[in-house]
Amino acid sequence: VLLNITPDHLDRYEYKMENYVASKFRINKNQGAEDFFIINGFDPEIEKYKSEHSINGKVLTVDDQDTNQGILSKDGTKFELTIKGKHNLFNAACAVTACRLIGIDDDQIALGLKTFVNLPHRLETIAIIDGVEYINDSKATNVDSVYYALGAMDKPVVWIAGGTDKGNDYEPIAALVKEKVKALVCMGIDNSKLLTFFEGIVPAMEDCNTLQDAVSKATSLATSGDVVLLSPACASFDLFKNYIDRGDKFKSQVLSLINTNN
Repeated sequence: VLLNITPDHLDRYEYKMENYVASKFRINKNQGAEDFFIINGFDPEIEKYKSEHSINGKVLTVDDQDTNQGILSKDGTKFELTIKGKHNLFNAACAVTACRLIGIDDDQIALGLKTFVNLPHRLETIAIIDGVEYINDSKATNVDSVYYALGAMDKPVVWIAGGTDKGNDYEPIAALVKEKVKALVCMGIDNSKLLTFFEGIVPAMEDCNTLQDAVSKATSLATSGDVVLLSPACASFDLFKNYIDRGDKFKSQVLSLINTNN
């Protein structure tokens, strides 16, 4: 299953998108004629590669038509999901397609979707404190992940972002940030790129070099009904061991606010 291809880790691929795309399609190079290859039917990089290269196996496409009304069972009823965001709806549609290929029936699929618990650090609600929801999306280490995270938000957002830049282009999320984000808290050793790009787009911005300071500033900027969203768009290696360490420390810092308030 190939879900999408958007710019990421370009520092490892000579900053050439075509090299990164080719690496993603390695999964298909190892498939045979009888294997199934499930792909994103509305991803431009996948479509471009398909038009220029031969694809192995039996190709199945999942597109907007499969998710815009929710995911439907074979009898036309809508499956119940426990996860947030249109991107996760698409992910689930790909998983349903794969399950059906190996003979899992819709009753079993429905149970799996209804009881599925997402992994930590992926749009993970940590707590609601004084009416403010704190969400840990530390796994969002690229711009595309932030796009989907912001798209899943239906409340004003105080956005915590920053870390080790991987050749990020923030232009694709500029309009969404302007629509959704009331304040940006930059967290990293060097936040100049974020601060420069979003100047004039986000009404309020703060520059922080520690997680404790970032959570404190975000809390002061948020009011009841807002979301404080850690969705960094960057790697974590400037201040943390990895994205898990970043997310765990964010959770600990948020939970300490409960103790402080009590």
